[in-house]
Amino acid sequence: MNTTPLIQISHLEKSFITKSSWIGQWRLRRGKIRRSKESVHALNGVNLTINQGETLCIVGETGCGKSTLARVLMGLTPATSGEIHYQDQRIDHLNDHKRMMFRRRMQMVFQNPYASLNPRMTVYQTLSEPIAFHNQQLNRAEINLQIEDLLESVGISPSSADRYPHEFSGGQRQRISLARALSVEPDFIVADEPLSALDVSVQAQVLNLMMDKQEERNLTYLFITHDLAVVEHFATRVAVMYLGRVCELASTKALFSSPKHPYTQALLSAIPRLDSNMTQPIRLIGEVPTQIEKPIGCVFQARCPYANQRCYETSPKMLRQTDGSSVACHAIEEGRLS
Repeated sequence: MNTTPLIQISHLEKSFITKSSWIGQWRLRRGKIRRSKESVHALNGVNLTINQGETLCIVGETGCGKSTLARVLMGLTPATSGEIHYQDQRIDHLNDHKRMMFRRRMQMVFQNPYASLNPRMTVYQTLSEPIAFHNQQLNRAEINLQIEDLLESVGISPSSADRYPHEFSGGQRQRISLARALSVEPDFIVADEPLSALDVSVQAQVLNLMMDKQEERNLTYLFITHDLAVVEHFATRVAVMYLGRVCELASTKALFSSPKHPYTQALLSAIPRLDSNMTQPIRLIGEVPTQIEKPIGCVFQARCPYANQRCYETSPKMLRQTDGSSVACHAIEEGRLS
């Protein structure tokens, strides 16, 4: 595997302006009634490097910013601040026209296969559109041949090319979504929980298909999931997110064998185990803080059993550990976490 960074994400932040709650938020300004606005801070200084040919999995509970990170990375949502580099070329500030040259190299597979395919387009139309756009020198016969090869490669019969999405099962639709992403021969694919809407047996088929395509084409994946079993089987490295920040980044082996951050330990303790010496899950006390106000100090402070005054005042930095992992935790830095 080539270790040259393919994607470099630096100090990435994303805030959404939203209307505040209905009760008590009306203001009288210059004789007009207006609603005050608030900001939801979805990403708070994310730093990540994705290497060529690897699978970086992003895990964390709902609302931690995983999908927002994917959409900002793909240019579907503009970043509030920070930088994104693709092979040393900054791409976050590009407009749609200038970013078009990267569309072919960066593709995305969405979470819901029932919504990500146009119901009014046949499979042939869905696949032929990107192929024809990015390969204007191809004639109809050459496009047809590529579509046949694509469908066969993802386990869909080419004779089904004239059918519409509603005529396929969920697993078949996700295979078609993957074929659409592969149709322009990308280097990098963002998969935003592509297995969550599928049955367990179908999940394994789609996951194995993605792994096969990675080996065949040297693809790089950013894979977002809640399923830690999938992470352990599929990931090269794992980034654990909490409230818009990365709190731990490690190789899959290091993370599952020796989790460092208290939040990571709680996540992994919830995985059911069959061995006889299974420990009790770590139960976190307290609630996830609101994202309306930008957090001061450690984002995990309210639920961490090791928090002290420094955790409430200063945000921890990602520090490299002896096993090569990186953790943002004052307790680990000061040796308070055994």
